[in-house]
Amino acid sequence: MEQDFDERKNYMKETLRRFERMLKTDIKEFFDLDTYEQVAEHYLDQGDWEKAIIACDLGLENYPYSLELMLSKTQLLANRNQFEHALELLEKASLFHPGDTEVLFMQGAIYNLMGEYELSVSILEGMLDTAEEKEDIYYQIGQTYQNWGKYDQAIENYKQSISRNMNNEHALYELAHCLDLVGQLESHLDFYNSLIDTDPFSHHAWYNLGIAYSKLERFEEAVHAYEYATLVKEDFASAYFNLGNSYMNTENYELAKVNYLRAIELEDAQPETCCCLGACYEKMGEFETAIRYYQQAVKLDSQWDDGWFGLGVCMSELGRWHEAVGFLRKAIQITELNPDYWLALAETEYRLGNVVSSFEAFEKSAEIEPATPEVWLKWSLVLFDQGNYARACDLLQAAVDELPQEADIYYRLCIYLIHAGEYREALMNLEIALTLNYDAHIQLFDFFPELEKQKALYRIIEQYRTK
Repeated sequence: MEQDFDERKNYMKETLRRFERMLKTDIKEFFDLDTYEQVAEHYLDQGDWEKAIIACDLGLENYPYSLELMLSKTQLLANRNQFEHALELLEKASLFHPGDTEVLFMQGAIYNLMGEYELSVSILEGMLDTAEEKEDIYYQIGQTYQNWGKYDQAIENYKQSISRNMNNEHALYELAHCLDLVGQLESHLDFYNSLIDTDPFSHHAWYNLGIAYSKLERFEEAVHAYEYATLVKEDFASAYFNLGNSYMNTENYELAKVNYLRAIELEDAQPETCCCLGACYEKMGEFETAIRYYQQAVKLDSQWDDGWFGLGVCMSELGRWHEAVGFLRKAIQITELNPDYWLALAETEYRLGNVVSSFEAFEKSAEIEPATPEVWLKWSLVLFDQGNYARACDLLQAAVDELPQEADIYYRLCIYLIHAGEYREALMNLEIALTLNYDAHIQLFDFFPELEKQKALYRIIEQYRTK
């Protein structure tokens, strides 16, 4: 068996060499239909669309009725968004092969890509009466409804697909995504558990139960589901990766690290996994090791902005402010509309004494995501540290407009107003803060080390204990 495999491999290698030599020299060589089909499929799988389409065209010159070559070329045309041309080729294929299910299926898929959802569904549903294997058809109908924004219908079709093959990875993933979008994941947990009841040894069933729990932020339960998935399938890289994510969310960084490393062992280093490992070591305070993994991530993909951001954060933690700014600006260059990147840059610029650049970055972060309390609190603290109490107060007044239910904003505004001598306004904001979140008042004492002031505040706070 192994010898047969090696022979096929060597034959394919020699065939590709002959084909590429023909392309370079224009010397015609004879290939049978099967060879053209294999060559086209090889290049299609490799993502070399140019050579794949040349193989299809040359093959169709010699074998104009080849369904396989017409379907491969249709796929390539669709990849290039040449939908009209693809449909013309499918029309030709249907003349030579009337009623062929693959032709109809691809027509439905292309109409979906064109946004002709009603036509796509009509073609695909028309196939269900006669098709023996309906799993892929239901999945494609689900895709069409999902793109159409009709998530309930998409959900039903994905479930139909899964009922015929509960290990259909794509249908399971898209089902979870749609259920999450319409807020029905919780009510469908019984469905996921029923898949496990049907086949307790389905690693896909356990894995997708883990995804459902993860999306619901029930990370302890997600851990159990992913662990079962890895017990059933010991080389399940995606399950180890998601298990690592779940442990990160439960702040069990040591076990997160173990699972990320196992994922890398199974599928080699990926930028996302390297970044997650970097974040793991960062959380454990091991910044030099974190930097190595972030560097590996951006080496694998120079456009992986999370890697540059991680490098910036770690450099900041090590007090290497100038390097940090460079890395953070690189992350922003790739993804400009990320408020976390601008916030980190703002803090780092301030550390370097670049006050104007710092304020510009704070402003950009608040503009992108005004509903983040952390931005307003850190920005105002810079003004407060400079003794500019009036501007700090004005800034938090603007924050109150954005976040009228955020107790921390009112507590901080109270602190700034006291320092500015605006006691009446300060007490008004303190009352609102205590009403919103009484227990959070402890933060006040960090700003007033004097015992007398602390006692005075404590007496006022006590009046609201029972309210």
